[in-house]
Amino acid sequence: MSQPQKSTTVSPPFPLRPLPALIFSSRWLQLPLYLGLIVAQGVYVFLFLKELWHLVTHAVNFSEQQIMLLVLGLIDVVMISNLLMMVIIGGYETFVSRLQLNGHPDQPEWLGHVNASVLKIKLAMAIIGISSIHLLRTFIEAGNIGIADKTNYTETGIILQTVIHTVFILSAIGIAYVDKMSSTVDTQH
Repeated sequence: MSQPQKSTTVSPPFPLRPLPALIFSSRWLQLPLYLGLIVAQGVYVFLFLKELWHLVTHAVNFSEQQIMLLVLGLIDVVMISNLLMMVIIGGYETFVSRLQLNGHPDQPEWLGHVNASVLKIKLAMAIIGISSIHLLRTFIEAGNIGIADKTNYTETGIILQTVIHTVFILSAIGIAYVDKMSSTVDTQH
């Protein structure tokens, strides 16, 4: 004889008053933004494949530095794509609705601990990585052709790019410090 099964239905939540219901429902206005980022992700896939094809078909004509610059470009596209995925998945999960991925074998490891604070730190680190690739490309290209040979790489421009990269690093450190301080305060209370 089998035992009766317990009901797994969840009772509906209490109804919200009209204004709180409207405010809470407004989170769905972000959905078109996330869908737009998915379209942008498709554009980056196309750009990556185009650059990869260019590298493969012309590799014999390129110098080692030219190949390195093209590979850095591919890495840049991948890092921007990773940033897009963090914003799409993490932002949707944090600000719009749960994705219900618990137990899914492909669930990103970081998604289980994501909140607005963790997302900010992950985004800051991704931006630093992207900025690092751009700065490295600038140094290689400017050193390869000489600063005076190309107007895109003035000494002031390179210094400003380095300062901006440093500001990104300091901002990420500041965000992490504030997050650590707020979590310390939360655990003390």
